[in-house]
Amino acid sequence: MGRIFGGLGLVIIIIVAIIGYTGLFIVDQTQQALVLRFGNPVRVVTSPGLYAKVPLIDNVVFLDKRLLDIDSPPIEVIARDRKRLVMDAFGRFKITDPLLFYQAAGSVQVAESRLAVILNSAIRGAAGQMDFSNIVRDGRAPLMRQITEQVQREGRSLGVDVVDVRIRRADLPPENSQAVYQRMQTERQREATDIRAQGEQAARTIRAQADRQATVIVADANRQAEEIKGDGDAERNRIFAAAFEQDPDFFSFYRSMQAYQDGMKSGTTRMVISPSSPFFRYLTDPSGNALPVPQNATPGRPAPAAAPAAAAPAPAEPAPAAAP
Repeated sequence: MGRIFGGLGLVIIIIVAIIGYTGLFIVDQTQQALVLRFGNPVRVVTSPGLYAKVPLIDNVVFLDKRLLDIDSPPIEVIARDRKRLVMDAFGRFKITDPLLFYQAAGSVQVAESRLAVILNSAIRGAAGQMDFSNIVRDGRAPLMRQITEQVQREGRSLGVDVVDVRIRRADLPPENSQAVYQRMQTERQREATDIRAQGEQAARTIRAQADRQATVIVADANRQAEEIKGDGDAERNRIFAAAFEQDPDFFSFYRSMQAYQDGMKSGTTRMVISPSSPFFRYLTDPSGNALPVPQNATPGRPAPAAAPAAAAPAPAEPAPAAAP
């Protein structure tokens, strides 16, 4: 009898333990719970902790309190200007009313599917009110804000709060992208051709201006050079004239020596002239006063003038030699 009662007590303890275990549940800090009794909601638990329920009668459904994803597949929409484009968007939501969420959707998977349909509808409606250029350029932020507001309004009926909606991509369809790319490439090539033509025209204008300025500068430089050269020649002639006025005999001797130096250079002199020419008067008479006269001609100077020159003292000869 003792063994029977001992075995029965052990069974009762096990049954009580099982009933006690099934009558308790734990809510994590990232979860919220909905207690159901025969499928009907009894209470909602939103705070983490250990809670009790009626064993074998109550059932607990756990729902996530964190942000959940709405992932919409790429869809093709038509903008207000009748241009087609492909848009890809995603969203974030969280469950704010577990009882309404359970009654409207029943599970997170069903809610995500319904929210994706709502998101696609909102994208189509908002994109149809804007032009293509605004969607792909400056109107993306207002577009996302409008889509978020619409999805939030319709998402409240599911017991969720849509936090944000973002557009990943808004592009032309593949068959239109190539045509647009080719048109853009043609426009860029045309712009490049225009820019090159303008550059060539500007280069020709600059070269023409530079050539004109160079011609003017060279002409001015030549004019100034001629003026300076003329001033130099005039100054030289003035110096020569002044020197001639101071000592005509020395000036005549100096010019004759220069003529001898220029006219009788080594290797280049070819001269056919009479030795009695006045050109050689300083070679026959160092003073240059006596002119060589042919025997059959009358002397050009009186005899008394030539005699002193011929009888000139010996020291007078080195003077012409030292002058060069």
